[in-house]
Amino acid sequence: MLKNITCIEDLRQIHMRKVPKAFFDYADRGSYAEETLRANRSDMEKLKFRQRILVDISKRSLETKILGEKATMPLILAPIGLTGMQHGDGEIHACRAAQKIGIPYTLSTMSICSIEDVAENVEKPFWFQLYVMKDRGFVKALIERAIAAKCSALVLTVDLQVIGQRHADIKNGMTVPPQWSLGKVFDFATKPGWVSGVLRGKRRTFGNLAGHLKIESDINSLGVWIASQFDASLNWKDVEWIRSIWPGKLVIKGILDVADAREAVKTGCDAMVVSNHGGRQLDGAPSSISVLPEIVQDVGGKTEIIFDGGIRSGQDVMRALALGAKSCMIGRAYIHGLGAGGQEGVETALDVIGKELSVTMGLCGVNRIEDIDRRVLTDYMQTNA
Repeated sequence: MLKNITCIEDLRQIHMRKVPKAFFDYADRGSYAEETLRANRSDMEKLKFRQRILVDISKRSLETKILGEKATMPLILAPIGLTGMQHGDGEIHACRAAQKIGIPYTLSTMSICSIEDVAENVEKPFWFQLYVMKDRGFVKALIERAIAAKCSALVLTVDLQVIGQRHADIKNGMTVPPQWSLGKVFDFATKPGWVSGVLRGKRRTFGNLAGHLKIESDINSLGVWIASQFDASLNWKDVEWIRSIWPGKLVIKGILDVADAREAVKTGCDAMVVSNHGGRQLDGAPSSISVLPEIVQDVGGKTEIIFDGGIRSGQDVMRALALGAKSCMIGRAYIHGLGAGGQEGVETALDVIGKELSVTMGLCGVNRIEDIDRRVLTDYMQTNA
């Protein structure tokens, strides 16, 4: 039972205590020197609100539409690999939480529970995120499995053709399933709840890959394995090929440059996610929030813009919406909740962010999500750049 949770950092601290270090760090840390990871937060915090008073804010609502579907708030649970190693059957717990709240959930290609596992244990369609591997027959089969599971959107991640080095993963000896060592035995022994939950879970390796793609039972180095499987030749023609197979809504995730945003629009995508992969790929890349306004100005009228990168509060959601995003993906914020308390923890994280967003809207004199724009911000970022 989670008590006295007032912010996402509270959940993060519990997550850190309850989950082995290798898996906590996998979710929490970034690539190389983590410059971009830090920039996602520091640039977000530079945006300041205009407080407004004596406005009737008694009828505030967080309801909106995401890809044409009703949502109770402008949030999407982002695709995160190894979710089932943060909590047993973590993908199912997270998806159930999202559906209970009334927002989309995105299952990662690199999930522990498979597409079929999740589909069999939730009530509504969810989104599926696709990584393109060298075996295009397998990629086609993955898409067909997502179609069979009635996934309502395909999220094509395009910024992981090569993997940015994450020092913590190497130092922690990150493997799936975890390999035993003296240090890990002690770490696991101090987290019996986690061990019990993972052992009771449906799987302890990549559910979407096992039995379908050649995969070692123990991946000694996740980064090395990904580098050997993921396709560095991926290009815009491949997006056309994927579009020819996938009949539903297509979201392209990993846009950080206006020129790429224009190319994405040409594919006919239904939405794009402005994202730097949570500071886990190109270190030294700009923060997602710093490039959002230019991308919105250039292509925002042609496709739906989703924001991803550094969201830790309802205030952050408000900032991204003010700069033109229609909705936001959250990753670490909900993973901290999952690690802290399973489905209940994810629901708690969403409740915290939703309440923060509602209060922020009220203090800025806004009642509806669609009314949030640059007018809720001061010119602080421009005058202090």
